Amino acid sequence: MLWGQAVLAACPALLNHTVPGLMGGQINLCQYADRPLLVVNTASHCGFTPQFTQLESLYKQYGPRGLMVVGFPSNDFLQELDSNSEIGAFCQANYGVTFPMAGKGHVRGADAQPVFKDLIAATDDAPMWNFHKYLVLPGASKVISIGTRTKPDAPEVVNAFLPYLQPETQAATKP
Repeated sequence: MLWGQAVLAACPALLNHTVPGLMGGQINLCQYADRPLLVVNTASHCGFTPQFTQLESLYKQYGPRGLMVVGFPSNDFLQELDSNSEIGAFCQANYGVTFPMAGKGHVRGADAQPVFKDLIAATDDAPMWNFHKYLVLPGASKVISIGTRTKPDAPEVVNAFLPYLQPETQAATKP
């Protein structure tokens, strides 16, 4: 089913999570149930931190057609700043991040945030490092685990979500 063609009757259990936003507020993952969602565990001081550039580019290019990107900062690998405000300032100043970012939390182990526990259960693949990605297809019909070394804009990632986006012409004319 293409994004926007049908309203899902209920939120899939995998996305039935509300998390604190990095700079306040809440992020309700149910609101993204009808579109492809790229979930990424991030860190400010990692060799893979430049992936923020590709994540932001994907969000700007494909967001109007339905792709959602949500970052989840974590210090599980000892490379994240101390506070949410420091993380937010870093992401904005260095990478111009505009996609939603959750508050800092755990992405693996017993203390993992519930959404990450569900993603790990769905894929049998826990993040082994920062910038591990999970592509959740509409309706949580399928979850694809994408390793750290695979760039967010790699053809295999883009080709996995493209079929679920609105056509360019439809997205361009939407108010």
